[in-house]
Parts: sequence; structure tokens; C-alpha cells
Amino acid sequence: MIKLKNFRCIIHGLYALVELSNKRKTTAINFDHAATTPPFTNVDKKIRCELNYYGSIGRGKGQKSEHSTDIYVNGREIVKNFVSANDDYTVFYTNSTTEGMNKLASALIQSPDDIVLTTRMEHHANDLPWRERAKVIYADVDELGRLKISEIEKLLKEYAGRIKYVTVTAASNTTGYINDVHKIARLAHSYGALIIVDGAQIVAHRQFKMVGNAKEENIDFFVFSAHKMYSPYGGGAVVGLKAELNKHIPSFYGGGMVKNVTDNEVFYVDAPDSYEAGSPNYPGVVGMLEAIKTLEKIGFDYIEQHEQKLLKRLICGLKNIPGLTLYADNENIADRVGILVFNIDPFSPEEVANYLAGQHAIAVRHAAFCAHSYVRRLTGEAEVPGSDAPPIGMVRVSFGLDNNEEEVDCFISAICQLSKLSKKGDATNFLLTTLTSSSAINGRPFDRG
Repeated sequence: MIKLKNFRCIIHGLYALVELSNKRKTTAINFDHAATTPPFTNVDKKIRCELNYYGSIGRGKGQKSEHSTDIYVNGREIVKNFVSANDDYTVFYTNSTTEGMNKLASALIQSPDDIVLTTRMEHHANDLPWRERAKVIYADVDELGRLKISEIEKLLKEYAGRIKYVTVTAASNTTGYINDVHKIARLAHSYGALIIVDGAQIVAHRQFKMVGNAKEENIDFFVFSAHKMYSPYGGGAVVGLKAELNKHIPSFYGGGMVKNVTDNEVFYVDAPDSYEAGSPNYPGVVGMLEAIKTLEKIGFDYIEQHEQKLLKRLICGLKNIPGLTLYADNENIADRVGILVFNIDPFSPEEVANYLAGQHAIAVRHAAFCAHSYVRRLTGEAEVPGSDAPPIGMVRVSFGLDNNEEEVDCFISAICQLSKLSKKGDATNFLLTTLTSSSAINGRPFDRG
């Protein structure tokens, strides 16, 4: 275990200066880790070192090529060990969770009549790939936003063995709720379905295991991204059952996935190579493997305790602020990673985000977090049929290893100031100034949802 009182010394960019609305420069507070994380310093160092010895992966006999190929191939075992996967599984690399889900969907779905069961909690990456290829049914969430596992069981029973796949997030990117995916796996398997888990929001926050307490609880496919775990260089992976992957092939074709191509025939190799056509993103893989090693050295027990402490402090400081609404269950938070969502009247989420960035150099996320259906359920915002307007949404705070109690207190103070500003009646003019002058920090012409 890495024993440090302050993990800020092993993370890049925390002391870089950003410009406030008044042109003053200061260091930023990053409360947007659920979107992406800054790199570990040793991840960046490892990539730069390995680029000195980089050669084509699996396509050459030079020393550098063989060196790079060994790291790339042996890295699959590092990934498997990271998620406690046994020899029934293999690993294929991707550039993101989104790419991994799309490759799985294109491979596993054989007919538009195939039925996939997912939930109203999902990120679009674990919804849209299935919508485009199969018949999708949804389990809903309760009034606090927790997944109704009983509804998953009800739908599995109702469809009586016709559901092929159950796909669910391990942890919500909106509320941070952690789902009992091993319990869901047992239910899915009892009705003949396989389970796919979106691991994007769990891998940097909790230890994840492919295997459960019994074989019926094992996870069949697990997908995650390295940019959520301190290696933002385009790495990612799918851990899946070799036997199942070898029954299919993704709609992604090219070199490296074939044994032989003749004038009239193509002979494909087995997984994982059949899922990795084209030249791989070697720096992304190297960075991901180093990030895995670093997280394991830090220890997930510490990470959990750190996030819970910050989350409790934040909730305590915000819950009595006038006009502020906290979403999800903020009393029982043991099943949540370090994510909190809120709104504060009379401001829109975008106004709050611009205020925090422009006046305090605090980075948060606003809008609907690529989880539109879920966000509407939490806020009660009505869905308008035929409208392409996304939900107004919420403001999201999400913690990482670099955050500390002092930053949480700065955030609480900033929100208290905003609350007092709304009482004075001069909020509109002030926020118009903030929106105009904070473009150096976050003034994009649109939000990606």
C-alpha cells in the first residue's frame, strides 16, 4: 500500500493556474472526476519511458516490437487479476467503455428481436448500443433513485427465458449508487440470460470481482475505461467469457483479426484478437496497466474511506442551505461512490457551474450526465415527446484521490455565498457577468449531456 497523507503529489496538473472571471489566476479545485480524471504522474512517466522502446504490436520481429508486444499481451493478465477473473475469461482492449459496449452489442446481438434487459439508471453508453440493435426493456428505479432489483426479477420471470442479456451499471455516474451486480447475475443466470456490467464508475472507487460467492453469481462481461482511473490516454478493456466471445465477432473489421484471407473466404482468429482489428492504442494500454498497479498499491479500502469522509462532510455542509435540493439518499450513503447531485433555486445548473468556475475555480459538471432518463426521474422534469431538448438537469460533484476536506469546505462556502446572493436580488446581473467572463475556463458553445 502506498502510504501518503496527501495524494496530490502523485497526480498531474493540480498546481496549474487557471483564470477567474476577474482575470486573477489561481489553482483549480477538480470536483469532476466522474467525467474524467487527471493522470497519475507515474502513469505519464511510464508511457514516456515505454515510447522509447515502442514497436508494432504483434507484427514485427525487431527488439522493440517484441518488447511492446510482450507488455501488451501480458497486460491482459494484469487486467484479469485486477478484477479477479479466472481462466474462463479473456481481455480485449478498447479505447473507452463506449467502444467496448458497442463492440459487445455488435457481436452479441444476432437479431433485432433479441431481448436485452437494462435499467433506467444507465449511462447512454450502456443504453443506446442496445437500443440500436435489439428490443430493449427497462427495470425502473425507486423514488430515491436506487435500482429496483425486484423489477429485474419480475421482468425476467415475465419474459420466461427469452431475455438474452441483462446489462447494468456497477455504479451510477449520476448518483453514485453501487448496484449488487452479483445478485443480479444470479437472477439473470437463473432465467438463462448472461450479464454485462458497465464498470466505468466503479474501477477507481471500489474493488470489483468478476467472480461471486457461487458460480451463478459470476459476471459474464465487464467493461471499463482507463480515463476514469487516472490514465486519460484512451485505454479501456472488456473482460469476458472466452467461450461466449468466440461464438461471435464484432462489426469492426481489419488487420490482426484473421488467420487467412483468400479471394473468396475469410478465416478469423479467436478472441481476444478477433475483437482488436487494427493497430492498437499502445500508450493507452501502458497507461491503464500502470494506473491499475497504482490503485492496487493505494488500496481500495483507503479510497472508500476517503470518499465517504468527503461525501459526509459535503452533505452535512449543504443540506441546510436555503433553496438547495439534494437528490438521492443522503442519509444512507454506504452504497454510494463519491458523487453528489443538487440544484439551488433560482439558478439553473449551468449558471451554478459557471459561477463556481468563474468565481472560485471549482470544476463541476452540469446538465444530465449522459443519463437523461435517469435524471428526469430524479428531478421530476417532464419528458416532452418529439422534442430534442435535453433535460435541464442538475449540478454534479464527484470526488477523486486528490480532493480533500479543505476543498469541500471551499465548495460549501461558495454555495453559501450563492445562496445569499439570491436573497439580495442582484443575482441575475452578477451571473450574467460570470457567464460572460468565465469563458476562459468552461465557455463551450454546448454541453454534451
